[in-house]
Amino acid sequence: MKRREFIITAGIAGGTAVAGKFAMSKGISFSRLFPEPRPNILFIMTDQQSADAMSCRMGSRFIKTPAMDGLAARGVSFTRAYTANPLCVPARTSLFTGQYPHVTGVQTNADITKPVADRFRFLGSYFRDAGYDTGYVGKWHLPFPINDSSIHGFQSVGPIKNNGVDSEIPPFAAEFLLRKRENPFLLVASFVNPHNICEWARGDELKDGSVGDPPPLDQCPPAVDNLAPVRDEADIIPLMRRSAQSHPLFPVGNFDEKKWREYRWAYFRMIEKVDAYVATILDALRQSGQHDNTLIVFTSDHGDMQGAHGWNQKTVLYDNSTRVPFILSAPGMTEPALSERLVNTGVDLLPTLCDYAGIARPEGLPGMSLRPADGRSVDPRAYIVAQNKMIQGAPVDGEKPEPGGRMVQSARYKYCAYDLGKSRESLFDVMSDPGETRNLAGVKEYRKALEQHRGYLAEWCRENNDPFTIPPFRDGRL
Repeated sequence: MKRREFIITAGIAGGTAVAGKFAMSKGISFSRLFPEPRPNILFIMTDQQSADAMSCRMGSRFIKTPAMDGLAARGVSFTRAYTANPLCVPARTSLFTGQYPHVTGVQTNADITKPVADRFRFLGSYFRDAGYDTGYVGKWHLPFPINDSSIHGFQSVGPIKNNGVDSEIPPFAAEFLLRKRENPFLLVASFVNPHNICEWARGDELKDGSVGDPPPLDQCPPAVDNLAPVRDEADIIPLMRRSAQSHPLFPVGNFDEKKWREYRWAYFRMIEKVDAYVATILDALRQSGQHDNTLIVFTSDHGDMQGAHGWNQKTVLYDNSTRVPFILSAPGMTEPALSERLVNTGVDLLPTLCDYAGIARPEGLPGMSLRPADGRSVDPRAYIVAQNKMIQGAPVDGEKPEPGGRMVQSARYKYCAYDLGKSRESLFDVMSDPGETRNLAGVKEYRKALEQHRGYLAEWCRENNDPFTIPPFRDGRL
């Protein structure tokens, strides 16, 4: 039997311990002799889970996620992974096509009706055509026809809904994994939670079951450190906050610290429910005898603000909303590795999966493979770019603003630009100010960094045919 060696090396910078558990180190590597046929792939995705909302990242006092922690303990965790767009449909469309939202034309959830399938291939079709047995179960929320496997490429489909019930996912996943087969498989398990936190904030019924009433306040997690609005934030953001909080979908305008602590308590309970479902799927994978030949990928489509800067849900370009968990857990790894490499999950996932599966890189994909087989410790990118279009909200002063934005994330800074407003830019030094509390775009000492990141965005827009217009410098501010 032929065997191929896959060596995964995490390029790590620094030596910081995370949650007292996993220590960063340079050159952590592992190898695995994958027997032919090619490795199976299990792709697990949650909805609205922020990057650090796992016990392996924040400790186990307020949240316990043993299944997710187990994946991190045997895989590479990319700690600086960002969504292509912090909203369900555009984020998922990018994940499954490998294209940026401005290319697919899907920038909001309302764009789910746009014709995408006639212009872009879906992830499942690449693997079906390469001889994989393909399966999909769970939340869909994509501008592709659910019932046409000839287009999306998934031969076996379980309960597929735009916002379904997570308890229906493990039984189908287990049945799929336990089948006798000759071909490798690709299975997508797409969970809804912790998206139910949207309904919790509104007092609505939770489709996947109640999480109970919050305990006394001393048993709730602390509120996020950055509850207050950003100092001197781009002027479209407070307007959009007013717009959102004037709409019944976002009834958090009067939330105080106590309510935000209860919000986080409920949010963590929803993540724990997902974790238990993930554990069931992983148990089935072990029972199948295929665990040692399966690459497991774990991520979320976007995060949740959890009260940061007065926001709940997503859409805005702050870290709680844009930065997501991203773990590649491969056989043979016995130690955790943390990589600070910049990742855009929306464009990097598809090339990465194709790389592991030995599928020729599809033409026209802007992302890069994250299969860390080259041993590089230097990030190959200076920056990544995400984008948004904020249309959710109510009219303010008789007008309904719908700004678009672009986010440039580099090693040290986050730069955001918007197409509405007078003061349209924000710049955060995320090393000294990880909570993004002070906008430096108007500070003279940061003009060089501001100009550099404006240049990054202009460069990226040219290279990716993005018509987004770079705003002018703030009048009288620099």
